[in-house]
Amino acid sequence: MHVIRHWIAVLGLVTALPQAVMAHDKAGDMSKFVSQTVTVSGAVEKPLTLSVDDLKNFPVLQIDELKLTRQNGANAGKLENFKGVRLRDILEKAVVIARDHNDVKKTVIIATATDDYKVVYSWSELFNTAVGEGVLVFFEKNGQALADDEGRIAMISGKDLRTGPRHVKWLKSIEVRKLID
Repeated sequence: MHVIRHWIAVLGLVTALPQAVMAHDKAGDMSKFVSQTVTVSGAVEKPLTLSVDDLKNFPVLQIDELKLTRQNGANAGKLENFKGVRLRDILEKAVVIARDHNDVKKTVIIATATDDYKVVYSWSELFNTAVGEGVLVFFEKNGQALADDEGRIAMISGKDLRTGPRHVKWLKSIEVRKLID
């Protein structure tokens, strides 16, 4: 019986070791994803490249607590004491191009992270629903710059029922695109 316990313990270490190594490597690699600026491009009159200092010049919101929920509805923790700006305010500064009043109805906003994770919003969702009030590009947590695991700039859709799927760490770009003519 003692020998069996020994081999079970050894097998447990062998299976846990690669996971621990992978977790360490992933944690070590996070610095390569850190975003220092976010660009706003596409169907805008004024393309922008914004640093954290630039973002601080927009109306800044302080959020005390936001529950994070995974796509399957499971609890994913919470974001606490973070500061950011509404995506809508950034888009208003960039001036979304709308040649006629129906163009915005065909416009999407694509947020992309340095690891190529992407999320999509419609113009109508951001400007005509409560969701737009809660889509924040954030840059500070607990009075400090965001750590490498978030990048210096991140995004969250705080009014979504499931906040996790549109939580963009390492935010690098916001593209405005008209889908159809």
